[in-house]
Amino acid sequence: MARDLKIYRCLDCGYVVDVIDFGKRQVITKGTSFAKTTTIADAVLVCCSKEMELLVPNTTEASSEKHLPTVKFIEGGKISVKVAHPMIEGHYIKWIAVVSGDRVERLELEPDQAPEVTFYVGDEIDVDVYAYCNLHNLWKTNIKK
Repeated sequence: MARDLKIYRCLDCGYVVDVIDFGKRQVITKGTSFAKTTTIADAVLVCCSKEMELLVPNTTEASSEKHLPTVKFIEGGKISVKVAHPMIEGHYIKWIAVVSGDRVERLELEPDQAPEVTFYVGDEIDVDVYAYCNLHNLWKTNIKK
Protein backbone atom coordinates (compact mmCIF):
# COMPACT_ATOMS: atom_id res chain seq x y z
CA MET A 1 0.00 0.00 0.00
CA ALA A 2 1.33 3.42 -0.96
CA ARG A 3 1.95 6.01 1.70
CA ASP A 4 0.33 9.43 1.53
CA LEU A 5 2.50 12.41 0.84
CA LYS A 6 2.41 15.05 3.56
CA ILE A 7 2.89 18.35 1.78
CA TYR A 8 2.92 21.64 3.70
CA ARG A 9 2.84 25.16 2.25
CA CYS A 10 3.62 28.55 3.77
CA LEU A 11 0.64 30.86 3.27
CA ASP A 12 2.92 33.92 3.18
CA CYS A 13 5.87 33.04 0.93
CA GLY A 14 4.56 29.89 -0.81
CA TYR A 15 7.46 27.68 0.37
CA VAL A 16 6.48 23.99 0.02
CA VAL A 17 7.80 21.13 2.18
CA ASP A 18 7.37 17.36 1.77
CA VAL A 19 7.70 15.57 5.11
CA ILE A 20 9.57 12.31 4.67
CA ASP A 21 9.16 10.88 8.17
CA PHE A 22 6.80 12.17 10.84
CA GLY A 23 8.48 10.20 13.59
CA LYS A 24 6.58 9.32 16.73
CA ARG A 25 3.94 11.41 18.45
CA GLN A 26 5.03 12.89 21.73
CA VAL A 27 3.14 12.57 24.98
CA ILE A 28 3.56 15.71 27.07
CA THR A 29 2.59 15.64 30.74
CA LYS A 30 2.50 18.77 32.91
CA GLY A 31 1.61 19.39 36.52
CA THR A 32 1.23 17.04 39.47
CA SER A 33 -1.52 15.18 41.28
CA PHE A 34 -5.02 16.54 40.50
CA ALA A 35 -3.66 19.34 38.27
CA LYS A 36 -1.93 16.93 35.89
CA THR A 37 -2.59 17.33 32.16
CA THR A 38 -1.49 15.08 29.33
CA THR A 39 -1.54 15.98 25.66
CA ILE A 40 -0.40 14.27 22.50
CA ALA A 41 1.57 16.55 20.19
CA ASP A 42 2.78 16.34 16.61
CA ALA A 43 5.56 18.52 15.31
CA VAL A 44 4.47 21.86 13.91
CA LEU A 45 6.14 23.21 10.78
CA VAL A 46 6.69 26.96 10.86
CA CYS A 47 7.68 29.36 8.09
CA CYS A 48 7.54 33.18 8.08
CA SER A 49 6.77 32.90 11.82
CA LYS A 50 3.47 31.13 11.11
CA GLU A 51 2.30 27.51 11.14
CA MET A 52 2.43 25.97 7.67
CA GLU A 53 -0.74 24.62 6.05
CA LEU A 54 -1.07 20.86 5.42
CA LEU A 55 -2.31 20.51 1.84
CA VAL A 56 -5.13 18.02 1.37
CA PRO A 57 -5.03 16.80 -2.23
CA ASN A 58 -8.05 17.45 -4.40
CA THR A 59 -9.35 14.30 -6.06
CA THR A 60 -12.13 15.71 -8.27
CA GLU A 61 -12.00 18.45 -10.88
CA ALA A 62 -13.89 21.62 -10.01
CA SER A 63 -12.68 24.13 -12.58
CA SER A 64 -12.20 24.53 -16.31
CA GLU A 65 -8.46 23.90 -16.02
CA LYS A 66 -7.53 20.27 -15.62
CA HIS A 67 -5.35 19.38 -12.66
CA LEU A 68 -5.93 15.67 -12.01
CA PRO A 69 -3.21 13.46 -13.44
CA THR A 70 -4.38 10.98 -16.07
CA VAL A 71 -2.52 7.73 -15.42
CA LYS A 72 -2.29 4.40 -17.23
CA PHE A 73 -0.17 1.31 -16.81
CA ILE A 74 2.11 0.57 -19.75
CA GLU A 75 4.54 -2.27 -20.45
CA GLY A 76 7.77 -2.81 -18.56
CA GLY A 77 6.41 -2.01 -15.11
CA LYS A 78 5.83 1.64 -15.99
CA ILE A 79 3.01 4.16 -15.83
CA SER A 80 2.35 7.04 -18.17
CA VAL A 81 1.22 10.29 -16.49
CA LYS A 82 -0.26 13.34 -18.22
CA VAL A 83 -1.90 16.46 -16.86
CA ALA A 84 -4.04 18.44 -19.33
CA HIS A 85 -3.08 21.78 -17.80
CA PRO A 86 -1.71 25.04 -19.21
CA MET A 87 2.03 25.43 -18.78
CA ILE A 88 2.54 29.18 -18.90
CA GLU A 89 4.64 31.49 -16.74
CA GLY A 90 2.58 32.24 -13.65
CA HIS A 91 0.29 29.18 -13.92
CA TYR A 92 1.71 25.71 -14.38
CA ILE A 93 2.22 22.28 -12.89
CA LYS A 94 5.38 22.62 -10.76
CA TRP A 95 5.89 18.91 -10.20
CA ILE A 96 4.42 15.44 -10.64
CA ALA A 97 5.12 12.72 -8.06
CA VAL A 98 4.31 9.04 -7.90
CA VAL A 99 4.04 6.97 -4.73
CA SER A 100 4.28 3.23 -5.28
CA GLY A 101 4.86 0.94 -2.33
CA ASP A 102 7.62 2.50 -0.26
CA ARG A 103 9.01 4.57 -3.18
CA VAL A 104 8.41 8.22 -3.97
CA GLU A 105 9.62 9.76 -7.23
CA ARG A 106 9.13 13.35 -8.31
CA LEU A 107 9.75 15.25 -11.53
CA GLU A 108 10.12 19.04 -11.31
CA LEU A 109 8.67 20.96 -14.25
CA GLU A 110 9.13 24.41 -15.80
CA PRO A 111 6.43 26.44 -17.59
CA ASP A 112 7.79 25.53 -21.04
CA GLN A 113 7.72 21.76 -20.37
CA ALA A 114 4.81 19.44 -21.13
CA PRO A 115 3.31 17.93 -17.95
CA GLU A 116 3.88 14.37 -19.15
CA VAL A 117 6.18 11.77 -17.63
CA THR A 118 6.78 8.04 -17.41
CA PHE A 119 7.59 6.49 -14.04
CA TYR A 120 8.82 2.99 -13.24
CA VAL A 121 6.58 1.30 -10.62
CA GLY A 122 7.69 -2.32 -11.07
CA ASP A 123 5.12 -4.87 -9.94
CA GLU A 124 3.08 -2.39 -7.86
CA ILE A 125 -0.65 -2.62 -8.54
CA ASP A 126 -1.84 0.35 -6.41
CA VAL A 127 -0.23 3.69 -7.26
CA ASP A 128 -0.91 7.28 -6.17
CA VAL A 129 0.04 10.11 -8.51
CA TYR A 130 0.20 13.75 -7.38
CA ALA A 131 0.40 16.98 -9.37
CA TYR A 132 1.14 20.36 -7.79
CA CYS A 133 -0.20 23.50 -9.49
CA ASN A 134 1.48 26.73 -8.43
CA LEU A 135 -1.97 28.42 -8.16
CA HIS A 136 -4.39 25.61 -7.29
CA ASN A 137 -2.29 23.43 -4.99
CA LEU A 138 -2.19 19.64 -4.74
CA TRP A 139 -4.11 17.06 -6.82
CA LYS A 140 -4.13 13.28 -6.55
CA THR A 141 -5.18 10.33 -8.69
CA ASN A 142 -5.11 6.70 -7.55
CA ILE A 143 -4.82 3.89 -10.07
CA LYS A 144 -5.08 0.17 -9.51
CA LYS A 145 -3.97 -2.45 -12.01
